[in-house]
Amino acid sequence: VYTMSVCGDRLVVGTAGRRILVWDLRNMGYVQQRRESSLKYQTRCIRCFPNKQGYVLSSIEGRVAVEYLDPSPEVQKRKYAFKCHRIKENGVEKIYPVNAIAFHTHHNTFASGGSDGFVNIWDGFNKKRLCQFHRYPAGIASLAFSPDGAVLAIASSYMYENDEPIEPVEDVIYIRNVSDQETKPKS
Repeated sequence: VYTMSVCGDRLVVGTAGRRILVWDLRNMGYVQQRRESSLKYQTRCIRCFPNKQGYVLSSIEGRVAVEYLDPSPEVQKRKYAFKCHRIKENGVEKIYPVNAIAFHTHHNTFASGGSDGFVNIWDGFNKKRLCQFHRYPAGIASLAFSPDGAVLAIASSYMYENDEPIEPVEDVIYIRNVSDQETKPKS
């Protein structure tokens, strides 16, 4: 198990082999759904929508997928994935793992944090990036919004993607006040 998130009465788990398992917490005797991740590489993080209809998952390959729990074909048509946390340097695209996802509970938008040191805020339902924060000194290891959505805690830490760092980087937790302009979907 690499990651998990509770979604109402369901537990969504990301495991090795790109498997996604969904249990009903009221009856853990069997797996309710077994899925293969739509992302081609190892799952790094899963977080459930605040409305409990689905989840967002990220991978080590700089991608995020938006998936729905309802298995009906008409709902499954809405799922999609997109590239993020990639930097072009000297004409070469460098791809970074997406380590962290956190939902804003009021706006149903979410933040993603990658080993590139950037935090992006996304409107997953309208398929748009709302903003990108300045680059932090190390990769983003974890993210968490406050219950009222006014604050985003950002953990910046070297995560050994490239063996030992050239220069030691201090682990830091940043507390950032966020505004509706940064986190609310545009009409």
